[in-house]
Amino acid sequence: MKTLEKTNPANQSQSLESLVEDFWKNDNIVNQSVKAEPTVNIIDKNGIYKLKVSAPGFKKKDFKVAVEDGALIISAETSAEKKEEKENYVRKEFSASSFARSFRLPDNITLGHIKANYKGGLLNITINKTNLDKKEVKEIKIR
Repeated sequence: MKTLEKTNPANQSQSLESLVEDFWKNDNIVNQSVKAEPTVNIIDKNGIYKLKVSAPGFKKKDFKVAVEDGALIISAETSAEKKEEKENYVRKEFSASSFARSFRLPDNITLGHIKANYKGGLLNITINKTNLDKKEVKEIKIR
């Protein structure tokens, strides 16, 4: 922090302006609104698709997972407010973070068997496949 010098009034005014500028410029808390897509791993194994979405900093209630028009839509939104009150000033800091991802679903899934859980910054979604691997074979007789 800069100190005020006891010199002429012009220097005091300049130092006071510099002090005020430093207060606003060098603050470690930044007002921010982040909109970034999280990384996603998709695993296709044993009749199940597994999506692992890396989304730290969110809570379970911040997420929305839905199926719409043949697409799996994953979105999350969170915001925070920090208020600091001192004798001569009040300062509020806001931050917000959100994302939305969508994935076209294949035809071989069971909509009623989609499950999701969130733990340790990782959103896990499992989607069961239908049993399309056992295709019915029907012989057509030629007349």
